[in-house]
Amino acid sequence: MIIKILGTGCSKCKKLEENTRKAVAELGIDASIEKVTDLKEIIKYGVMQTPSLVVDEKVKMIGKVATIEEIKRYL
Repeated sequence: MIIKILGTGCSKCKKLEENTRKAVAELGIDASIEKVTDLKEIIKYGVMQTPSLVVDEKVKMIGKVATIEEIKRYL
């Protein structure tokens, strides 16, 4: 599973990454977590608000910091 955090590095983006790492650890799944900070790459996903969460190239959440429980549902 490939998980991407789309965002420019703001505090919300960092919090989403932290929550995502915790959710992956709690579920015990094998996943790669990548940060995408390049605006051109972010726009390729059709995302205009950050932070956003992408799982296996599918946008799951846009423009908010998901909780650990919400992220678990997306995974």
